[in-house]
Amino acid sequence: MHSLVVLFLTFFAVFSAGAHSATNKDKSSIILPLNEWASQRVLSRVVGNMIQQLNIPVQYQEIGVADQWGALRRGMVHIQIEVWQPSMAKPFEQMVDKGYISDLGTHKAVVREEWWYPDYVSDFCPDLPSWQGLNKCAAIFSANYQSNKGVYYTGPWDYGDAELIRALELNFVIERLKDDKALWRELARANETSRPIVLLNWTPNWTDARIEGQFVEFPPYTPECESDPQWGINKFLTKDCANPKNGWLKKAAWPELKFKWPCVYKLVKNIDLNKSMISEAAALVIADGHDEARAASLWMTKFERQWRSWVPQSCGR
Repeated sequence: MHSLVVLFLTFFAVFSAGAHSATNKDKSSIILPLNEWASQRVLSRVVGNMIQQLNIPVQYQEIGVADQWGALRRGMVHIQIEVWQPSMAKPFEQMVDKGYISDLGTHKAVVREEWWYPDYVSDFCPDLPSWQGLNKCAAIFSANYQSNKGVYYTGPWDYGDAELIRALELNFVIERLKDDKALWRELARANETSRPIVLLNWTPNWTDARIEGQFVEFPPYTPECESDPQWGINKFLTKDCANPKNGWLKKAAWPELKFKWPCVYKLVKNIDLNKSMISEAAALVIADGHDEARAASLWMTKFERQWRSWVPQSCGR
């Protein structure tokens, strides 16, 4: 367990050196957004490396998920390689329906984003993974022993967790952290002393390959859960259900990409990430301690056959 903490802390030391933000934007360059989680950042650099092999310059822009939609619409950034259904479906679908951004297809990987705990927590709360069991054990997740309210750690993304807590009357409060680095730092601290913790996690992610844990099982998701208060356990409130278990993972782009850089458009349409590709991208940084550029290079070596097949034959390298 202590070795995991060392790996986590190594990640924090190198992560900040990984990103180069575009400042003076070159209109002849593809600009790729860098969001708040490791796989998106590494795979954006992988995409950037592939585009550069087409002799097209690439720049990177630090940007939050909430801000990227307007940037994609205006061509301030051009490609988003990871659009996750549970947290991004609403703005993505609205922008696509209005023609503000382009849907460039769905990856092979299916996703889940939900409350998660490391396996050792079951020793403290044997009725897990049920949400009723979690609620009975809420006090063990308290930030201090003077409160019976558990703490749920999440990031800057919108999953409707406050609505879920109200609808299911969960005895929890939300601690919102700024990015995935802060989440893993909190997990590392808990792991060091086997302290019970429940936090946002997702799959595919580095934990698929490096640390065992479970998702909390809330009432199953249906679209009616988000729109019809009469559906489900709580007859007065919506969001009394889980996030989708088998969500889609999509690619998005500035609508003019197809016309300005047709080869890049074809390349991104061809990219098809599976679970192991995404989890490895995150693990190379978080668990193995590589900076993002090195992780992208190692990733491209491991998956060379796949990424070379994505480059359109009509586009020379």
